[in-house]
Amino acid sequence: MALDDDIAILEAAPLFGLMHRDALRLISFAAERRRLEPGAVLFTRGETAEGGFVVTRGTVVLEPRGPRGAPVEAGPAALIGQAALFFTLERPTTARAGAGPVEVMVVTQAVMRRMLEVFPDAAAVIHDALADELAALTRAFADSRAADPT
Repeated sequence: MALDDDIAILEAAPLFGLMHRDALRLISFAAERRRLEPGAVLFTRGETAEGGFVVTRGTVVLEPRGPRGAPVEAGPAALIGQAALFFTLERPTTARAGAGPVEVMVVTQAVMRRMLEVFPDAAAVIHDALADELAALTRAFADSRAADPT
């Protein structure tokens, strides 16, 4: 995939789309590429996560986290493992390649740290976006508690 194609996919991905082109260029150069055959495992539940994945081709299927959940399909420009870009945690589910071939860009914590060192303005943008997400989640929890009389 050409550099301009990689940057276009990153621009369309959540969180990365907030960064300017030079930051995305650094990520694109530094990120590893991984190809998966249909049905191949990208990662398994409980594995240590030290980075995220941006789907560049195909579909990744994330297994349900619980017995009543449904699988989630992540297609091109989807960001899988956003929190793992910033801190180490356990993968909450298993992810597999969908029906066709899959390609992902692997963005490690080291790549993110380097990008934030080189482009400190991106840190402020990311901080604001994550703060907004957390505020929205907090509001949603508060609303659901208010709606539940028990």
